[in-house]
Amino acid sequence: MGSCHYYYKISVPLFRGLCAPTRALPSLPLHSPSPPCCRQSMLVPSFPCRKQSFSTSHLLRSNGDKESPENTLSIAAPKRKPVRAPAAKSLRVGSKAKQTKRATEVRKAVSSTSLESDELDYRRTITAICIARAFDMDLVQEHLRLHGFELDPDGTGFDPQAVVHARGANNGDIFVFPSGTVVAWSVPSDTLMTLATKQLIRAAEFPHLDQVEVEKLEFTPEETRDSSYMKDEVVILGTKAEVTENNRLDTTLAKIAFSSGLARSPKLAVLETNLMEYLSDSENMTNVLVGGSQHKLNRRSVLKMTGQLLGLRAQLNHYSDITEELPDMFWDSEYKLEDYYNQMGTALAVRQRIAILNRRIDYANENLTVLREMISETSGHRLEWIIIYLITIEVLFELRRVYREEFSEKEPEMGRPSVG
Repeated sequence: MGSCHYYYKISVPLFRGLCAPTRALPSLPLHSPSPPCCRQSMLVPSFPCRKQSFSTSHLLRSNGDKESPENTLSIAAPKRKPVRAPAAKSLRVGSKAKQTKRATEVRKAVSSTSLESDELDYRRTITAICIARAFDMDLVQEHLRLHGFELDPDGTGFDPQAVVHARGANNGDIFVFPSGTVVAWSVPSDTLMTLATKQLIRAAEFPHLDQVEVEKLEFTPEETRDSSYMKDEVVILGTKAEVTENNRLDTTLAKIAFSSGLARSPKLAVLETNLMEYLSDSENMTNVLVGGSQHKLNRRSVLKMTGQLLGLRAQLNHYSDITEELPDMFWDSEYKLEDYYNQMGTALAVRQRIAILNRRIDYANENLTVLREMISETSGHRLEWIIIYLITIEVLFELRRVYREEFSEKEPEMGRPSVG
């Protein structure tokens, strides 16, 4: 007991000293070690230091956070593909094929970034542009010669009325088709646009510069292959003979076959746009009928719509080679050219788009038939009322004649004196 009492007397003052106010502990410099009696009370939990990782991205450096897969993916630039105009109001929505790189009209405002990327990628780009319903191929050859282009430089031997091949100073190939379409390989977009809309437009029949359609695809030269093929929407162009033997004939023939298949797409796009505008006008007229304003429906507008629809159907199925399974110029050529042509048509879903376009035209024709019947019925009712009015007038004249005859017979009898 005595020892316990002794330890109690010693521990109480010591404990009071530890719990005393701060005045009991003199302020110590930061570099001096803590007193032994205070080490226990000054312990703080230690956390692992945050490691700052180096990054070349100024966004990551400003945040001070570690790079994460999400940040890396969001900042990394995506792989560029050829720009294609949205297919808004286009009949391609109904097809199951992949969307191709189509521009619905000439863009007037293009950002500097896109211009730089186009200039960098034009050597691996195929561009097709449709500016007219048809070309006069003799005038096309004349204009190309005047501007210093070499015509048929590889001696393909194709009929100039079917395709005209020209090559410029930068070795870019240009193919002009009678359907009003120009296809260029490795030619800058602005150069092609100037050539088509400023020079070749003079040889155009029924030009439509307000409805210019552009289609772009990529191609990749393959120096180890003799043949070519399409992978998704990229043309793999076999250039083995051109590299090893300096013979560009096979490469040019493949380009012509792919270009002929590609030329159908912007031509179809023009017809699709025209049909969408036609359906929009037809919808407005239908809305007028829904409102009960049948008197606004006149024969002249219906006849105009009939002519537009017949023109669209004729351009699709009669006046162009869009619906042809194989152009005539490939009938006597190698089987590979036919295969290239078909591969391009499959990649661009040309057959599906033609089928959709024909179905839409049939639908528009049914609506137009109803409108014509309504016009005929209205005209029939008008003629019936005219006949009724004429009959009524004739009856009135007949009644007038009968009345005058009766009145003229009774008048002499009233004038005779009575016998008395």
